[in-house]
Amino acid sequence: MLADSEVHRALVVTAHPDDVDFGAGATMASWRQQGIEVTYCIVTDGDAGGFDPTVPRAQIPSIRRAEQTAAAAACGVTDVRFLGYRDGELTVSHDLRRDISRVSRQVRPQRVVIQSPERNWERIYSSHPDHLAAGEAAIQAVYPDARNPFAHPTLLQDEGLEDWAVPEVWVMAAKDPNHFVDVTDFFDAKIAALRAHESQTGHMDDLVERIEGWLTINAKAAGFNQGRLAEAFMVVSTA
Repeated sequence: MLADSEVHRALVVTAHPDDVDFGAGATMASWRQQGIEVTYCIVTDGDAGGFDPTVPRAQIPSIRRAEQTAAAAACGVTDVRFLGYRDGELTVSHDLRRDISRVSRQVRPQRVVIQSPERNWERIYSSHPDHLAAGEAAIQAVYPDARNPFAHPTLLQDEGLEDWAVPEVWVMAAKDPNHFVDVTDFFDAKIAALRAHESQTGHMDDLVERIEGWLTINAKAAGFNQGRLAEAFMVVSTA
């Protein structure tokens, strides 16, 4: 596994606004503190989300883009890119693979964070169909697409984006994580990011307790000392 000191740029690909903040927000804050440049690539605008029926549905995409931008800022991230796909309709299409490959070639990250493309029957809520599709499209963009100069030829021919091989992938919400990040010192940043998603978390009176509970379970699984908090990943070499 790459040491954080070897990573200068990281790319996070998720299906919806707020996915990165629930899954890895504190880790992103820790990376930014270390000077790693972090880019978020959000595949949909979350237009099927929200809990307030009085908000016109046409306003939801702009609301959720603004919320994600504010949430990213709470973790020190300023580069947020939206692909604009429809929430709830995501498939592993050639277009989606190309669009993620484009961002990968633009950012040229040493580390890519994705959602798990494998359904977790023990935690079904982590396996939203859009999450599975975004995860599968992202890993296909990492390998083989973005590193293959002959894949998606318009990226090179029309946009001048040369191939890029990502050496490492971190998978969020994996059933069998193999790496845990102690994020105790970045818990407040994670909560601030999640609260920025007012349309999604405004009704959660137990948000802090819920997130603290999840991170405590992760820390226990990692063997960390009592009172520590952790985010969990499956780290895969794609060199």
